[in-house]
Amino acid sequence: MPTETKTTCPYCGVGCGVIATVTDDGAVSVKGDPDHPANFGRLCSKGSALAETIDLDGRLLYPEIAGQRTDWEAALDLVADRFSKVIAEHGPDSVAFYVSGQLLTEDYYVANKLMKGFIGSGNIDTNSRLCMSSSVAGHRRAFGADTVPGVYEDLELADLVILTGSNLAWCHPVIYQRLAAAKAARPGMKVVVIDPRRTMTSDIADLHLAIRPDSDVALFMGLFAHLISAGAIDQNYVAGHTSGFNEAFATAALLSSNDILEQTGLPAMQLREFYRLFTATEKVVTCYSQGVNQSSSGTDKVNAIINCHLATGRIGRPGMGPFSLTGQPNAMGGREVGGLANMLAAHMAIENADDRDRVQRFWGSPTIASKPGLKAVDMFKAVADGRIKALWIMATNPVVSMPDADAVEAAIKACPFVVVSDVLRDTGTTRHADVLLPSLGWGEKNGTVTNSERRISRQRDFLDVPGDARADWWQLAEVGRRMGFDGFDYTSPADIFAEHAALSAFENDGSRDFDIGACGAIDEESYRLMSPFQWPATRGPAPISDSGKRFFADGRFYHPDGRARFVAVEAAICDRTNSEYPFTLNTGRIRDQWHTMTRTGKSARLSSHIAEPFAELHPRDAIEIGVGNATLVEIESPHGKAVVRALITERQARGSIFVPMHWNDQFAARARIDAVVAPITDPVSGQPASKNVAVAARPFAVASYGFAVSAIRPDGLGTAYWALAKADGGWRLELAVDQPVDDWSLWCRRTFAIPEEIEPLGYVDRQSGDVRVAFFEGDRLLAALFIARQPVAVARNWAIAQLVASHDQPRKRFALVAGRPGADMPDPGATVCSCLGVGVNQIIAAVRGGCHSVEAIGAQTKAGTNCGSCRAEIRGIIDGCLAAAAE
Repeated sequence: MPTETKTTCPYCGVGCGVIATVTDDGAVSVKGDPDHPANFGRLCSKGSALAETIDLDGRLLYPEIAGQRTDWEAALDLVADRFSKVIAEHGPDSVAFYVSGQLLTEDYYVANKLMKGFIGSGNIDTNSRLCMSSSVAGHRRAFGADTVPGVYEDLELADLVILTGSNLAWCHPVIYQRLAAAKAARPGMKVVVIDPRRTMTSDIADLHLAIRPDSDVALFMGLFAHLISAGAIDQNYVAGHTSGFNEAFATAALLSSNDILEQTGLPAMQLREFYRLFTATEKVVTCYSQGVNQSSSGTDKVNAIINCHLATGRIGRPGMGPFSLTGQPNAMGGREVGGLANMLAAHMAIENADDRDRVQRFWGSPTIASKPGLKAVDMFKAVADGRIKALWIMATNPVVSMPDADAVEAAIKACPFVVVSDVLRDTGTTRHADVLLPSLGWGEKNGTVTNSERRISRQRDFLDVPGDARADWWQLAEVGRRMGFDGFDYTSPADIFAEHAALSAFENDGSRDFDIGACGAIDEESYRLMSPFQWPATRGPAPISDSGKRFFADGRFYHPDGRARFVAVEAAICDRTNSEYPFTLNTGRIRDQWHTMTRTGKSARLSSHIAEPFAELHPRDAIEIGVGNATLVEIESPHGKAVVRALITERQARGSIFVPMHWNDQFAARARIDAVVAPITDPVSGQPASKNVAVAARPFAVASYGFAVSAIRPDGLGTAYWALAKADGGWRLELAVDQPVDDWSLWCRRTFAIPEEIEPLGYVDRQSGDVRVAFFEGDRLLAALFIARQPVAVARNWAIAQLVASHDQPRKRFALVAGRPGADMPDPGATVCSCLGVGVNQIIAAVRGGCHSVEAIGAQTKAGTNCGSCRAEIRGIIDGCLAAAAE
């Protein structure tokens, strides 16, 4: 009989519930959990494809020392011994942990306890530093604690939703669909999108403010001053529950209207309309994400937003408040256990002596970190200069994701002792490990995660443990025990969660926000059956509203005097460009990929929409630098270079370039864009400024472009440019060479492992430079290559489909070599809907057949009917077809 397991998606901070079904033959399928209050059954394209990412291809299955397989005893003894010796000789600050928002809360808890309470150093930080630490810092400055006031329902109850620095449609698609549905049900609801780019999220915007990079502080300072002049301040709330108003106002008043217009680059009419909407609307939610956080002024941006909500008292009540949209599945859980270098467990403060004493007494630990540790960027600088001599990296790939990534890789490579816990054998980071430890992946793990609205959900195991893989918490606990520490004798994640919950309630009289003390005595069976719940879950009083879900409606905050703080922020023009580096680079996520593609890169479906790295350029910028559409462009800063495909679009602002962060050495030749990003950080949060990087852009000269499909993964790619993606039946490959290749058939044999006895079918046109070559074994296609002097114009999805098609007739083989599908082999076109595999040509045909709305297209083709994140793209196709027909 099939078994069903309720678990939680391992991607973004929305925290969607998933039902995983395993049949008797071991086949796995996933669907959204209709009972989970985060998603009510919806899943995005990534969540829908989870079952396609759980194979064991490339898995790290056994511990390794110096690249050789070993057993757990030897590996753990070596880790404990080396860390102990380094600490004994150089002190506790000579070691560090770099962990991840991909860890479960139980893993995070043990890591933090081991480093801060037993080793005695604050040197544990997380890749969550790269995505939401400015939000943490802003919350702590304003509220006295890292408290998210609102819940997802507020986006549906609001009359005005502001999305700033958030491409919600692509980065949090399920929340976007909840918002879109609410707006459709209440057309009077207004949505404002604040983003230098016109992203797919702008599809539902009543107003799109294309501000200049990093001008958010000026925009919201101007709003704050406008609220005062318009008489929109809630005087009673400000007087009764806040402090610092006059100082914040004095700073905001220094910024003139002309200053705001100059800094933001907005038309005066748009600015006035935005301020009018905020002033006139009581129920306002301001959502912000990486476009706010990933900035050298990220914390000030957060506080500038919060200032406006405090000034109007629009916080903690249904349909209103500032709302941080978290990037990773358990960044919030990491914040709860103190996974950041400058925090203690249970939202306690490392700089507070009473909190340090409280945590140390609870743990019964021999010491406690007395000061904040090194934040991510500074941590790897300390690795580079030798201050950190032993480093343990867990569930993350800093060689790809850290700014100044080449320098980070060099630092890790030179570090005397590096331990890496991961699920994959080969990543940019694992290749520099002295010890590799195999961890459990999604479907094998067992624990909890917390989403953006403070909802704790279970991730449950439903797959057999492969090889000798072990839970991250177990690895940490075993090392702790081998280092001679008590307090790590856990037998299950339920033990750890119960301790975590008990610590949250320990000596907590309501003066701390995070309290799940009701779970402090949880047993194995209750843990197994745990349903999603929002914290606080406390035995005593807590500053929440009558709904039991929102904070601060009653005006009680977590500063010692119970008042919120207005923060006086300063706006400054932050144009880092110059004559040598005249463009502003913005990095970020795309719809169907996640982080460094170690999971999503396994899915052919997820690679069908966008299969290679790209740079969005404005058409006029492209003309000026001599870059043509779909040609290659080199992006350079003083720190590094990357080569990606040019995507020329009016959606991009002049002078700006967008490049996604996902591609790495496993999937592309020279596309690690974070190698280009400068290690500039916010002075308060330590978060890197990944959205405002001064770069140069120029054409990347090549002799020929190519596209190939192959039944096996290509090997030995030494071309000037290549990008590889999984495809149904094999792989797809984009490539370019900077020198002519004399014999492409020979190149194919070497690259695609074609047997000598198989003869190629194809042709060479030396005048045009076109080459077509294909290899068949019986009626099966092994590989096909298309070469041209310009970007290859071949029906890619049709060509990919030939990997699983029968070629039992000569005409089918010749059609493939020609690169033109026959009448009986329709080309679906570039994928638009990844969830259901619908291409642009299919949508165009439906439009021409009379489907003139997104809903009609969905009824005809199913496109846009699952996660809905492609609906904006579908609407654009419809509009384009109808406009062309009207000409």
